[in-house]
Amino acid sequence: MPELFMRMMKEEWRLHSTMFGQISFALFPVMIFGIVFMGSFLLPLMHSALPLGNITLITHAMFLVLGIMVGGFGLLGNEMMNRRFGQASFLAYSARSLPLSERFIFANFVIKDTVYYFFLWVLPFGAGYIAAAPFTETPLQRAFLLLLTLSLSFMAGLCTVFLLSSLYVRSKLALVLLGAAVGAGFFAIFLATGINPALYFPPYLLYHSFSLPGLIASCAVLAGLFIISVILFSPEQTGRTATHKDLFLPVQKRLAGLPNPPLVAKDFVDLHRSGIGIGQTLFSFVAPLIVIWFFLSLVRSYLPPHGLLFLFAMISGVIASTIYTWVTEFDNFSHYSCLPVAVSTLIGSKMTTFAILQVIPAVFISLAAAFSGEAALILPAVVLCISFSFYAAGVMAFLCGLSPSVLVYDVKVLFTYLVLDGLVFAVFSALAFANPWYALASLLLFIPALLMVKAAKRRWDTVDPTGF
Repeated sequence: MPELFMRMMKEEWRLHSTMFGQISFALFPVMIFGIVFMGSFLLPLMHSALPLGNITLITHAMFLVLGIMVGGFGLLGNEMMNRRFGQASFLAYSARSLPLSERFIFANFVIKDTVYYFFLWVLPFGAGYIAAAPFTETPLQRAFLLLLTLSLSFMAGLCTVFLLSSLYVRSKLALVLLGAAVGAGFFAIFLATGINPALYFPPYLLYHSFSLPGLIASCAVLAGLFIISVILFSPEQTGRTATHKDLFLPVQKRLAGLPNPPLVAKDFVDLHRSGIGIGQTLFSFVAPLIVIWFFLSLVRSYLPPHGLLFLFAMISGVIASTIYTWVTEFDNFSHYSCLPVAVSTLIGSKMTTFAILQVIPAVFISLAAAFSGEAALILPAVVLCISFSFYAAGVMAFLCGLSPSVLVYDVKVLFTYLVLDGLVFAVFSALAFANPWYALASLLLFIPALLMVKAAKRRWDTVDPTGF
């Protein structure tokens, strides 16, 4: 295992450093470090508006969500082994040529990705806070403890969603029953104590009341989740052969009024046949947002009236924009290189598929508004979410073309993306906080979104897309 793990780590580094250049990619964690280091000096100003405990809780929630976003491996099963690994991670595809089982390779892959993302995201974040501690009068031991508990939060998200997604492949009924049981447990805790269950999040409790037994228990639970997940992992549906009826022509006919109906139909057929359409919705959209809602509800009293719904709508728009990565992640331009299809045509078709899938965040925000007792504000909340989602996806298409899940780790790309999205996020959040109906002004974001997509088509038609 150590040899395979180290070779996978080297392979991952070579992959990214070849795409972006070694210096550019190496600067990615440096950028995270710098942002956190400078942001640490703003904490005294933030304390006047939000208690330190709530800031700490939200930070742990961020890394829990990061782990959830990284951890959705199991649901892809054979699709991941055949598509993603076959094109980008050749060692993980070696089960066909070497006497190594898929489960053994996959266990190494998960450990490798855990370590890899730790050094990309978690360690730079913690190191930035530690470096700023002497200047902000933060006890150094508390800063190191934060790094430890944030690491546990990240691992909790990763291991939990990995377990759920592996269970999803084995038995969808079992996943539903487990989800119902967990939801009932949270509800019972709330009824019994009147306290949001998010406050019982173990890494958060460990940060405020550290104990060695608590640390050992947390690590043991995470190890147990990981082991069970690897045992449940099923890369192939053995014992049966999947057969599919002809879906392409019927879907194409239904989409005949849209631009590039054959390419859009192919996207939907791929999502259906690979089995990741529902899985992506659950693990890349619904699960992170449910977690975010739990934690954001703790700061409701510090937000303006209706502020929680509209802050949640903006965050949902951020995550909804990543639907663009769903429709590009398992498709490669090399598949089309022998056909008279331009990159601009593919970008246009992917944006059309993206636009249709925006029904998912629209329904989700509508339900969130209804269940939170703010059904009268469904329209501005949905408009705010979808408008920002289109804007962010347009920025993503311009900066990354058909490879957003890869190019986001180019430090120049990520910095530009954060600046362009962050400014718009701040402006329209402030408008929505001032008056909920001002959120309708976010419809103006469709103008720069359209311009971004047009610029993306021109830009990426002049770039060799097979290099990414």
